[in-house]
Amino acid sequence: MSKKTFTLTNDQTGENWTFPVVESTQGPSAIDIRPLFAKTGHLTLDPGFTSTASCSSGLTFIDGDEGILQHRGYDIRDLAENTSFLEVAHTLLYGDLPNRKEKEEFEKNIIYHTMVHEQIHHFFRGFRRDAHPMAIMCGVVGALSSFYHDSLDIWDPRQREISAHRLIAKIPTLAAMSLKYMLGQPFVYPRNDMSYAENFLHMCFSVPAERYQPSPALVKAMDKILILHADHEQNASTSTVRLAGSSQANPFACIASGIASLWGPAHGGANQAVLEMLKQIGHKNNIPQYLEKAKDKDDPFRLMGFGHRVYKNYDPRAAVLKSSSDAVLDELGVDDPMLELARELESIALEDDYFIERKLFPNVDFYSGIILKAMGFPTEMFTVLFAVARTVGWISQWKEMIEEPGHRIGRPRQVYNGPTLRPVLPLKKRPAKG
Repeated sequence: MSKKTFTLTNDQTGENWTFPVVESTQGPSAIDIRPLFAKTGHLTLDPGFTSTASCSSGLTFIDGDEGILQHRGYDIRDLAENTSFLEVAHTLLYGDLPNRKEKEEFEKNIIYHTMVHEQIHHFFRGFRRDAHPMAIMCGVVGALSSFYHDSLDIWDPRQREISAHRLIAKIPTLAAMSLKYMLGQPFVYPRNDMSYAENFLHMCFSVPAERYQPSPALVKAMDKILILHADHEQNASTSTVRLAGSSQANPFACIASGIASLWGPAHGGANQAVLEMLKQIGHKNNIPQYLEKAKDKDDPFRLMGFGHRVYKNYDPRAAVLKSSSDAVLDELGVDDPMLELARELESIALEDDYFIERKLFPNVDFYSGIILKAMGFPTEMFTVLFAVARTVGWISQWKEMIEEPGHRIGRPRQVYNGPTLRPVLPLKKRPAKG
């Protein structure tokens, strides 16, 4: 069976160039244009890389039109309902769901390494009390490379694995410390007798003065939030981690670069934007007015948390979180007008023909924002929680890239549109401007 090819024709000269097609197991195939410049003397221009595959990957598959998200072939709804976050982490790192023995060993490797070096506590004192938690995370995660010299050799498979385990284990501890620092409360040490999600909630909300035991409903909801945000193909932050890793930077630095990219409001801040939108709407009586504003293309108001750039159908993660949000709100019995407003907005928008026809369904950010607010997390922590979950995807993507034979440093090209060569005039001869 002959391999598929793609032929490019120059309309002016009649020249033809043939390029191989790289087949995928699911989703669109790709034209391998690596020899394009050498053959034609031309580049491709694709701002935002919306039609460019930057790599081959076996971790995550998305079909936005059909509302499909899979990790290593496992459907995200199936994973969220029948596994734990650490089982998903194992799957992303190693390719398959763990058996009982693998699960116990992996959980021990993570849970028993959640403590951070005591000197890291001193880093926090260098930040202002009102520092944003994401600013703290960018600095402190990058600083981990100054503490763990024994796992920085990226060419050693065992050291890569140790670094992966350390990052997955310690990021929740650092995230909880960022919250405590912002609140002016003492840091809470991790506990080995708790699950990953339970321990994270414990470090975030317990205080020395009284016992704290998160309810099973909250632990289950947090675990699902982590699962649903674990990886999402080649998004901005994942691409950033891969690009940084292509330079052979150490894994701690690469993950810090991913955190920096995630911090952008166009990427990781969507669930925070949902809460800010609800605050702008103010009261459920104002919902009809704001829905009309959202329908007006000339009005700057946007309905945050509805629709998705990738998913042109229902976000498969949103269906899972909707049931979790209902369970959390019922469990906590929270009397919060903003949460009631969110539920009313969801109900009205789901019955509005305008949003139904355009498939503008509530997405994962809409429900995660509601849950995290109900749990008691300040909005500044929303993106930090995203980073806790996505660290698993980032380090798995980094590991996959490093282990790929012949991988090269990333070096995008450009179409230059600046001035052509011109002389440097003496200062006194340079023309006045303005």
